[in-house]
Amino acid sequence: MYVQPYVFFNGRCQEALDYYTDKLGAQVTFKMLFKDAPPDAHNPPRPELADKIMHANVQLGSSTWMASDGNCDPAAGPFNGFSLSLTVEDGASAEKYFNALADGGQVVMPFQQTFWSKGFGMVVDRFGMMWMVTLPPQV
Repeated sequence: MYVQPYVFFNGRCQEALDYYTDKLGAQVTFKMLFKDAPPDAHNPPRPELADKIMHANVQLGSSTWMASDGNCDPAAGPFNGFSLSLTVEDGASAEKYFNALADGGQVVMPFQQTFWSKGFGMVVDRFGMMWMVTLPPQV
């Protein structure tokens, strides 16, 4: 058994996936648009969702997570109550990824040495996703 994050980007999924692919080296291993789904007479998609991402699988390092545009609800609030934790094996890469996530976002805790790690920082990226970037204790 394992747990996988499923992240809803409220209409900005393609933009987020492009950014994570470019800046973090993520790979989109599967993507389906709402218009590509089999018809469902009981739950037809709204026409404005046709070109939005219904489901995507994302590989980031050894982790797989899922993403979607969701319902593209203008009343939806920001991500809340969780963070993605990105563990990086070397300090230079950790700082590079932290800075990439901070670009257009908001630094919550600068990347720095802590009592538990030689490098740790928290940032909310340009899509509203909270990230914790950390070096493992042994690095």
